[in-house]
Amino acid sequence: MGVKQFKLPDPGEGLVEADIVSWKIKPGDTVKVNDIVVEIETAKSLVELPIPWEGTVLELLVPEGTTVEVGAPIVTIEVAGAADDEPAAAPAAAATATPAASDDSEERVANLVGYGSVAGATTRRARRAFEGNQGPGTQGPPLPAPDLHLHVATDAVPSAPAPRDDLPAPVRSRAGGAFAPSGGKVLAKPPVRKFAKDNGIDLSLVAPSRADGVISRADVESFIADGGSVAAPVAAASYDGARETRVPVKGVRKMTAQAMVGSAFTAPHVTEFVTIDMTRTMELVERLKSDRDFRDLKVTPLLVLAKALCIAIKRNPGVNATWDEAAQEIVIKHYVNLGIAAATPRGLVVPNIKDADRMSMRELGEALGALVGTAREGRTPPADMSGGTITITNVGVFGVDTGTPIINPGESAILAFGQVRKMPWVVTDEHGVDQIVPRQVTQLGLSFDHRLIDGDLGSRFLADIAALLEDPAKALVWG
Repeated sequence: MGVKQFKLPDPGEGLVEADIVSWKIKPGDTVKVNDIVVEIETAKSLVELPIPWEGTVLELLVPEGTTVEVGAPIVTIEVAGAADDEPAAAPAAAATATPAASDDSEERVANLVGYGSVAGATTRRARRAFEGNQGPGTQGPPLPAPDLHLHVATDAVPSAPAPRDDLPAPVRSRAGGAFAPSGGKVLAKPPVRKFAKDNGIDLSLVAPSRADGVISRADVESFIADGGSVAAPVAAASYDGARETRVPVKGVRKMTAQAMVGSAFTAPHVTEFVTIDMTRTMELVERLKSDRDFRDLKVTPLLVLAKALCIAIKRNPGVNATWDEAAQEIVIKHYVNLGIAAATPRGLVVPNIKDADRMSMRELGEALGALVGTAREGRTPPADMSGGTITITNVGVFGVDTGTPIINPGESAILAFGQVRKMPWVVTDEHGVDQIVPRQVTQLGLSFDHRLIDGDLGSRFLADIAALLEDPAKALVWG
């Protein structure tokens, strides 16, 4: 029997580190080749990693919530007939010390997730989550890994550590709920969090009924039925006597922040707006919902807008471009990788639909549904986050009329789609008489890079999209 070290493989896209979100194994477990052992969060997505060997788990070298460099050992496996790897760093130092350098002759981890591993030393210290504001559960040596065979979806904040005997018992509220221990993380899936938020319930007051501490919707409903009150005001909440909470900016949020700052101060932004009558588009959406070819799809105004944007790009190809700073050239893309901004528990992400301009309306609807669904689950692969050429951000789902979005790096334009609502609108009848009638109205806001899109091109592009939404039949002529 030999001891093998499973090292964090290279997730690609130039990323050099990842956060340990949740372990799917614990010491003593038996694993087989390609079993999922850990879920990690990179700057672009959540990724599940399989193990390349069959054997017994000896030790988890890195606790959940820790940032790890590519190539650093994260777990040791006892494998029959294998030679021992060099000893891994002590678990207590895994989150605070630089991992030992790897010899070039070491065996590379098998390429099981499409990327492979990168041999070589790491040069930066791994960072522990919530430094400077840690609860008692985050101090000292690593905690025993909890049994996480059941996947628990969390927000961007790392999962709570396993219970310890030296921690205080949860404090019961008068309504029957339980405050999370100081520094702990309330465990609940995103739908449960939304249900609690919609009902004004602080999840830290709700006592979980499950042994693993995950709060279910039934727990929240029971809390409400027992007379549970809405969440206490922020000023009255207690966080170990502190009135502030610091959330580390990492993963997707960190990448988004850096990209938006770079874009805002590199590309000269110009934003134009147009208000349009969407009544015919809304009628088209209703007809498509009852069409047998679209019955199994979620048909929304966003789908019609996406198709209209692709048609407008054919008439105005210069907007689907990027600025090459090194060569001082404009690079026009003859394909449309349409980005769709999606709000997720990990922050705003912008996956894109490859070759959206070559898709039929149904194909575009299928791709759009799959893209948004995967993004909201936090499982968008890095490949879907790169290579975008133009983006739509649907601010209307939040009840917002319009906005001035920031262009994604590497693109030249982004379109904000506002809410569709009934408004008084002047309509001219066949006799030339103006009447004020209620119509379905929305606003579009187009931000573009003025280095390669001038006012004429940007205005024509926006006007073409507006014309297609006001009269979708024009797509038969233009498309």
